[in-house]
Amino acid sequence: MKSNCSLIVLSLLLLSISAAARLGGWTPIKNINDAHVKEIADFAVAEHNKQSGEKLKLERVIKGESQVVSGKNYRLVLEANDGSASKKYAAVVYEKPWQHYKNLTSFEPLLL
Repeated sequence: MKSNCSLIVLSLLLLSISAAARLGGWTPIKNINDAHVKEIADFAVAEHNKQSGEKLKLERVIKGESQVVSGKNYRLVLEANDGSASKKYAAVVYEKPWQHYKNLTSFEPLLL
């Protein structure tokens, strides 16, 4: 009986350590065509345009990851067109949906 209890306690401890290791980590976005992911990408491009004076147009989201913090971070790889050529960019957006708050944390061209 004592060894069964020890095994259960050990199993629970390992599960909680595993869950804690995932907390705050980046998780791949399974459906990059999701309407909310597109909304985040549109926001990133629009905010970048506002800050930089550029006139990029979002073409597509290539891939993305999300991270749960005191809200949610989205790290996206985007393809956008400046009117003459399509280029890839990495954008990070922080969102607190319950406050209707979004902030563009970074937006950088990807050098391939």
